Amino acid sequence: MAVSSNPDENLANAAARVKEAARLGAAVICLPELFRTRYFCQREDASLFDLAEAVPGPTTAALSKIASEEGVVVIAPVFEKRAAGLYHNSAAVIGSEGILGLYRKMHIPDDPAYYEKFYFTPGDLGFKAFKTGFGSIGALICWDQWYPEAARLTALRGADVIFYPTAIGWHPHEKAEFGTDQRSAWRTIQRSHAIANGVYVASVNRVGHERPSSDSAGIEFWGSSFVSDPFGVVIAEASADTEEILIAEVDPSRIEEVRRNWPFLRDRRVDAYGGIESRFLDQD
Repeated sequence: MAVSSNPDENLANAAARVKEAARLGAAVICLPELFRTRYFCQREDASLFDLAEAVPGPTTAALSKIASEEGVVVIAPVFEKRAAGLYHNSAAVIGSEGILGLYRKMHIPDDPAYYEKFYFTPGDLGFKAFKTGFGSIGALICWDQWYPEAARLTALRGADVIFYPTAIGWHPHEKAEFGTDQRSAWRTIQRSHAIANGVYVASVNRVGHERPSSDSAGIEFWGSSFVSDPFGVVIAEASADTEEILIAEVDPSRIEEVRRNWPFLRDRRVDAYGGIESRFLDQD
C-alpha cells in the first residue's frame, strides 16, 4: 500500500483491497504495518498518540465486517491504545466470526527516523499461532523479522505461515551506497526463518516516500513484499514502488516434504541451549 495523510481514506483503501484480494481467491489477507497512517514514528510528537485506537475499535470493526462477508481471515495492524498512556504496535487476526486473537510487537526499534520506543510499549502476549479455517498462522511485526528467536517460537507454537506486516525503507541519503545490501539483508533474514523452521514466510511492506516535514529527508519505503516457501524459494514478489495485491499459494504438503528431508526441528539440541535467555554471555 501507499499511505496518505488521511486515516479514513487509508482504511477505505485497505478495505477495498481486502475485498478485491478475497474475490481473487485469497483466504488469508495481510495488510502492512500501521497502514491507517503515514509512518509517524519518524519524529517524536506526543500529539500523535491521538492516532491510536482501541481493539476492538474502528479498524477491527470495518475489517471484521469484510472478513465475515467474504469468509476470509484478515491480519490487521493497529496502533493500539490499551489504556491512557499505554500504547502498542499490534496486529489483530480477524476471522469470519470476529477477532481470533491479538499480537503485540515484541521488539521495538529506536533508530534515526524509526523512533518507535517513544510510542510503543513492548508486547506482553508472547509469540503466538492462531488457528484459522485455513491453517495455523503467526503474525510478527517489522523489527521482529530480524530475530530468529521470534520466528522459532512462533513456528514451535504450530504456525505454518509467519506473516510480517512491515514498514521498512531507505533513508534517501543512504540508498545509493547501502540500499541494495540493506534490502538484500531484509530478504535474506526472512528467507532464513522459512528454511530454519520449515514454514512459509510472507512479508508485507508499504510503498512511497513519506516526509514528516518539508525539511526532512523522510523514508523511501522499498515495497518488495514477498512470500517464501519452506525452502527459502521466493514464490511471489511485488515491485518496489507500486501498490499491488500479491497472492501466493500455500501447500501444506510442501511443509511436510521439506521438514522430512531437512529435519531441523527433529535435531534441535533442546538440552544444550541454556543461556539463550541471557542478554549476553560474558566470557570467563
